[in-house]
Amino acid sequence: MKTLEVVRLGTMDYQDALEIQYSYLEKRISGEINDTVLFVEHTPTITIGRNGNKENLLISEKVLEQKNIKYYEVNRGGDITYHGPGQIVCYPIIDLNDHFKDVHKYLRTLEQIIIDLLIEYDIEARRIEGLTGVFVKRSKIASIGVGIKRWVTFHGLSLNLNTDLSYFELIVPCGLNNNPVTSIKSWNNMQNEVDVAIIQAQLIKGFTKYFDYE
Repeated sequence: MKTLEVVRLGTMDYQDALEIQYSYLEKRISGEINDTVLFVEHTPTITIGRNGNKENLLISEKVLEQKNIKYYEVNRGGDITYHGPGQIVCYPIIDLNDHFKDVHKYLRTLEQIIIDLLIEYDIEARRIEGLTGVFVKRSKIASIGVGIKRWVTFHGLSLNLNTDLSYFELIVPCGLNNNPVTSIKSWNNMQNEVDVAIIQAQLIKGFTKYFDYE
């Protein structure tokens, strides 16, 4: 049986978390550590992937600075997205040499972990053919953008729990004009906040199931 390590970083600036993520990536490539998932909640940040269209950023970088929102161009798949309070971000550092060397299957597995989790909240989530991520009807609730180096994964997924969705109005999320963004709290019209610790536990359960961890 394989072992999965779990690291909870709490709330952290995106760049600081990125440096930690790269450190874990190199250690996993060299075999110093086991497969690991990093959980983090970022301060307000907009990132754009390596193939993203900067026209999907609807305000200037100067205005972003005035609003105290960080902006980064990063080496992951996908287009533009927002990270911030009330959103859980998960960075799996997984050596696919030990599982399956198939990027498409990896992306679909991440989606399935989230789809399974959302059943617990009576949310019928789904995929949309040709797109990456998880949707509720046509609203996007989770984004996925990954990187892979020597078949070790990095970057990962973000799931909106209690997110202030107004931040997504500053971008064309993931470059999709016809897909609004939602969250667990918003979709279910919840009065109370979604418990981050419970979501983390459910994600760990999903990784354990689909990657055969102890």
